Amino acid sequence: MHINHIDHPIFLFFAALLGGTLNSVAGGGSFISFPALLVTGMPAISANATNTVALWPGTLASTVAYRSAFTSEAGRLVPPLLGISILGGVLGAVVLLRTPPATFMRLVPWLLLLATLLFLSSGRLTRWIRARAGHAPGDQRIPRGLFLAGLALQLVIAMYVGYFGAGTGILVLALLALLGMENIHAMNGIKTLLVSVANGVAIITFIWARVIVWPQALLMIVGAAAGGYGGAYLAQKMNPQYVRRLVIGIGFVMAAYFFWRQ
Repeated sequence: MHINHIDHPIFLFFAALLGGTLNSVAGGGSFISFPALLVTGMPAISANATNTVALWPGTLASTVAYRSAFTSEAGRLVPPLLGISILGGVLGAVVLLRTPPATFMRLVPWLLLLATLLFLSSGRLTRWIRARAGHAPGDQRIPRGLFLAGLALQLVIAMYVGYFGAGTGILVLALLALLGMENIHAMNGIKTLLVSVANGVAIITFIWARVIVWPQALLMIVGAAAGGYGGAYLAQKMNPQYVRRLVIGIGFVMAAYFFWRQ
C-alpha cells in the first residue's frame, strides 16, 4: 500500500498531527508517524531517522516544562545517567545505520510489537513505581553495585532509543524507581530529559550520515507541534484510558500489517 505522491504532504502532516496529539495525551505517537512514513514509500532507516526528528522538538519542550520539578536527588543522578544516555544514543544510531535496510525492515514489526507490549504494561509498571515511591526512605544511599547495574541498564535503554525508541519512557521510569527515586514529577522530568538527549545525539548522527529526509521532517515537526499543543488541551477533557486503548489498538494493527507485508 502506498499513498499517491501528491497526497504525501497532507497525509504526513495529519499523521504527525495525530502523533503529536497522542504523545501529549497518552504517548505512542510513533505508532502513527513512523508507519506513515513507510507507507509513503520512504526507506525504513530514513523513515526511522526522519520520525525521530519530527517528534523530538515535542519531547524537548516537555523537558523544559519539567525543569521546576528537578530535586537535589535528581541532581545527583542526572550527570552520570546523562553521560550514559549520550553514549547509548550514539551507539544505537550507529547500529541502526550499519543495519542492512532489508534486515531493519524485517525487524520493524517486531519493534512495533515490542513497543506496543511495553505501552500495554506501562499501567502496571507505573502503579508499581508510584507504590514504591510512596514507601521508599527519603535519603537512602544507592548501593554501588545497584548504581553500576542501573548505568548499564540505562546504556541499553539509550541504545534502544537511538535505534528505534518507541515505548522507552516507562523503562526509564522503572529504572529510576529501582535507583530509589521518590518524586514522580522529578522522575518524569529526568525520563524526558534522558530520552530527549539520547534522541538528540542520535539525530546528530543521522544528520552526519545524511539519512534524514528534511522536507518531510520539517513538515511533520509543524504537525507534531500543533498536535502536541492541541493534545495538551484535549488531555484535560478526555479519559486517558480510552486514548491508551486506542494507542494500543493502533500499535497491534500496525505490527500486524507489517508482519503481513513480509
